[in-house]
Amino acid sequence: MSDKSDTEVPAKKKGKLGKMLVMGVALLALIGSGVGAGLYAARSGMVGGGGEKAKPVVEGPKLVPKNEQKRSAGGGESAPAKGNAPPSGEGGDRYASNYFAMEKDFTANLQNSPRFVQVGVAVSTPYDDTVIQNLKTNDIAVRSAILMTLGDTSEEQVYTTEGKHRLQVRLVHAINDVLKQKEGFGGVSNVYFTNFVVQ
Repeated sequence: MSDKSDTEVPAKKKGKLGKMLVMGVALLALIGSGVGAGLYAARSGMVGGGGEKAKPVVEGPKLVPKNEQKRSAGGGESAPAKGNAPPSGEGGDRYASNYFAMEKDFTANLQNSPRFVQVGVAVSTPYDDTVIQNLKTNDIAVRSAILMTLGDTSEEQVYTTEGKHRLQVRLVHAINDVLKQKEGFGGVSNVYFTNFVVQ
């Protein structure tokens, strides 16, 4: 009897040791695959602080401070303003105005009237050239919004200064609505009339 018990004990120890070794390797493989999956997810930008392949941040237009404003320096070149812009807080707007005149005049019938209005429109923005580029890219949609706004204007509104100011505000909203829909950002702060005729 004693011979059997001596031979059974080492066989049981070998079997337990083998099972523990297999379980240890399986555990290491599981941990390794988890770490690998986590690193892949982090690098691909699915989670956390991203790695080498983090998604680029899409930034919108940037405000242009007056001291960084480009002004014409003669032969069509632009140069930063030097001393022309007042220091911040001494009057005027804090940000530079970037102007853009729409190429063609707009003509529209006035609401409930046999008369029509013909206007030239220019816009200003305190942002960089991105807003102007967005206006050029979406010219047809912007022109349509301007024409629809002019068509919703009554004859009485176009004869008073107050009515023209309200029309300017409505045009700013109409243009910004189009730009927000098409580009995700408006940016137009004012509309100016370069021509205004009622017939």
